[in-house]
This record gives sequence, structure tokens and C-alpha cells, in this order.
Amino acid sequence: MDNPMPILLVPGLGGSPRIYAPVVPQLWRHGPVTVANHLRDDSIGAIARRILAEAPPRFALAGHSMGGYIALEIMRQAPERVAKLALLNTQARPDSDEAKERRRRQIEGINAGRYSEAVGALFPGFVHPSRHDDAELLAEVEAMAADVGPEAFARQLTAIMGRADSRATLAKIGCPTLVLTGDQDNTIPNALSVEMAEGISGAKLVTIANCGHLPQLERPQETAAALLDWLRI
Repeated sequence: MDNPMPILLVPGLGGSPRIYAPVVPQLWRHGPVTVANHLRDDSIGAIARRILAEAPPRFALAGHSMGGYIALEIMRQAPERVAKLALLNTQARPDSDEAKERRRRQIEGINAGRYSEAVGALFPGFVHPSRHDDAELLAEVEAMAADVGPEAFARQLTAIMGRADSRATLAKIGCPTLVLTGDQDNTIPNALSVEMAEGISGAKLVTIANCGHLPQLERPQETAAALLDWLRI
């Protein structure tokens, strides 16, 4: 490839580079791949600024779940640096009051030493209903949570609670954009992906069948195919 495009991947809440591992080998053919570190700050704005400080001058950007909130913040802070944007199983809306209260309870539980319990409680919403008993997938989610650790997980919850409403940002996005979702995402319903795709001019919406909130792990071939189509634009 004559001019490979750096590819920057941002994981979600409790996610580590493992979340993208099934798709990186295929993406790598299109340019150098970096998984951003989103563990060190407790606001989306600060996380985005630090990622930008460490990122290449211009790059293709993909964000999953919380990583999508960060990607939309990067689009606010430095849109000229993003050549292409992929928003995976995420949304543009801020937290509701109910969601904020739920996250506060999660933080209290983590601070009380119940980190594993908090992660386990999230798993049924993370995966397609047919995979609730998938021990291998649960082990992967638990391994990512161990990579992140309780302190960083709590910082991420705080950052998510304070995120901005990005709906007004959508119309300003001018780069080629992929919006990807699972057909049964019970953490961020795919209607919110439809809303984003309709708000971004020219965005392509891909809905993966028999998939929940973790398409890279649940349906890696389909997810890689969608990302490769995006990179070829």
C-alpha cells in the first residue's frame, strides 16, 4: 500500500486491546494499528486530549461503546485529524439520570471490593441472549476487566456519567463514517445507532445478525468485513 493510514482503535468500558484482537490482523494490512489507552483520566474530554497527544497527526478512528463517546469527543476537539470514523455499538446521547444512578451504585460496589461482581452483572447485557452461558466469552470479558483493574474501571464510569450530549456534533461530521451495531444489543439498543447514522451525512449503517454489544468478539468475521469496507472508502 502506497500511503497506509494509521488506524486508532478505542475500546469501551472495561475493554482492553483484547476486544479488537480478533479483527486487528485484517485491519493491519491497511496501515499501522494502535489501541488507545483510555484508562488514565476520569472525564471524556481529558481522555480524548491525552489520546490526541499520543496519536499520529491523521488517522482512521474507531470507537466501541465508551470508545465511541471518546471518538465523538475527538471529533469535537480535532476533527481535522480524523480521516475516517467508525462508531461501534455506541450512541450520541448523554446518560439519563437513571443510568447515572446505576453507575454510582456500580462505583460504590467496586470501592467496596465487589469488582468481579460488577463485571459479572454486566455480562448478560453485553452479549446476544444465545450466548449468556458462553463460558469462553465470559472468560474473555473477565480477562479484559482484569487488564483494566477496578480503579480505572471506576474512573471510566465517572467519565461516562459526565459525557456531553453529542447529537449536535453529528451533523458536523464530514469524514466517511461507519455506524455498526448488533441486532440484539441490550446495552446500547441499535435504535440509537440508527439515530446516529441518520444524523451523519453519508454514514453507512451496518447491523450484524445474531450479535449483542461485543461484535468484535461475538461476530469477528462480519465485524472485520465491515471495518475493511470502511477502510477502503
